[in-house]
Amino acid sequence: MSYDRFVDERVLTSRDALNRFQIKIKLIEIDEGARDFSRRFGNRVLVKKILLTIKHTETQEVEERELNVEEVEKRMKKERLFSSTNRWVASTDIKNGYVVASKHLDLLADAIALDIVPLG
Repeated sequence: MSYDRFVDERVLTSRDALNRFQIKIKLIEIDEGARDFSRRFGNRVLVKKILLTIKHTETQEVEERELNVEEVEKRMKKERLFSSTNRWVASTDIKNGYVVASKHLDLLADAIALDIVPLG
């Protein structure tokens, strides 16, 4: 593998403040037909489904869970709850099919708020 295609694992892994969990997000499905008319943010893709891998650092237990981000967003709109997430992810924030750690909270905020993804 060439140096320019190498991606450090630490770039793809996020942690909670107490380092109890390590999280990785792999894109499963994106909306190919979605058009991003806001060129202000660069080239972005619309995320539909992700594979969330949670590693519990104390027990070394690994949990994988598929999350339909589109459905979570629809639920937030239907229940008229405030939403802080944005399913648009810049293509530069995707490395080897994984979302970089700095964008994890953007994709997971609503799911955490609704206890769909319990982290605590």
